[in-house]
Amino acid sequence: MSAHVITRIVNGTGCITLDRPKALNSLSLDMVRALTSTLLAWRTDDAVQAVLIRGSSDKAFCAGGDIRFFHDLGQSTPQHGSALVEDFFTEEYALNHLVHHYPKPYIALMDGVVMGGGMGVAQAGPQSRVRIVTDRTKMAMPETNIGLFPDVGASYFLARLPGKVGLYLGVTGATIGAADALYAGLADHYVPASDLTGLEAVFSGSTGSGLSAAVAAFAASLRAPEGAAAAAATLEKNRAAIDQHFSAGSVPAIVASLQADDSEFARATLATMATRSPLMMCVTHAMIGRGAGLDIADCLRMERTAVRRTLENGQVIEGIRALVIDKDHAPRWEPAALADVTDEMVRRFLEPAWPDHAHPLRHFHGAA
Repeated sequence: MSAHVITRIVNGTGCITLDRPKALNSLSLDMVRALTSTLLAWRTDDAVQAVLIRGSSDKAFCAGGDIRFFHDLGQSTPQHGSALVEDFFTEEYALNHLVHHYPKPYIALMDGVVMGGGMGVAQAGPQSRVRIVTDRTKMAMPETNIGLFPDVGASYFLARLPGKVGLYLGVTGATIGAADALYAGLADHYVPASDLTGLEAVFSGSTGSGLSAAVAAFAASLRAPEGAAAAAATLEKNRAAIDQHFSAGSVPAIVASLQADDSEFARATLATMATRSPLMMCVTHAMIGRGAGLDIADCLRMERTAVRRTLENGQVIEGIRALVIDKDHAPRWEPAALADVTDEMVRRFLEPAWPDHAHPLRHFHGAA
């Protein structure tokens, strides 16, 4: 078990706290294994009627996977990654699959930063899942900024957002707040940070079997998102533009559509996309398009294949270097220009990396 995953059972609720605050609760391999072991044990434990997962500080629920870990190990074997990096992605996706099919109510308090792998353990979940946001929530799938693609099931959950919102969030890696998360369907309830003490009383005073309903009733009794939570709302305001531009059919066509629009939204989106990996934006576009017709198991298998191709490509190591290690924010993408990305380059990420019988996630079952 990991020292950074704290578990306890209170009134029939299995409580999980991600406790790695200096790293914004980013997931290590040990944490993934501890979460998986805990959820497997609680799945058949009659003493646990619901699961609550949260972060240990108000700064972050979970900022994603431990990308410094990927960089350090990837540097040692840059062409093919390391066995531990491969293990991390296989086991993280297995955790996402487990959460998606979890047979008990699953409540995620997404206070603070929730990105990447944090989205994977919050957005995946059964129909009885409950996702809570606050005015401190900063939500994103920012992987194209580090030479990766939105994973942890994002090809499934982003593809199912209204209109082209999911494609916009995936390709650009845009960060959104509580109001946008609620609008997009990435959250169910809003609780202001000032009311979290009351929510804590709901958590501690409710039985596991009644926790979801108690949370819903508490959130409904509060004011609607306003102030800091609503100030950053942009998706609804720009929905028509998002649907128009991101329906263009390809990333180069999206860019051309945005260039023909002199609005503030178009200019800001173009500026953001100019900093992202050209290749990974195109791969993301293809994966979200394909994910719309796949179940969660096949989406995770597709993502695991694309991870193998990404580790072979080595671009993610450069992205992490520029963003986190050297912090020069000047990644040397390959190819450097969107015009140089070919269909064959993108197809390579979706081609089988193993025979079906040898795929690391071959045992996953479907059901949406």
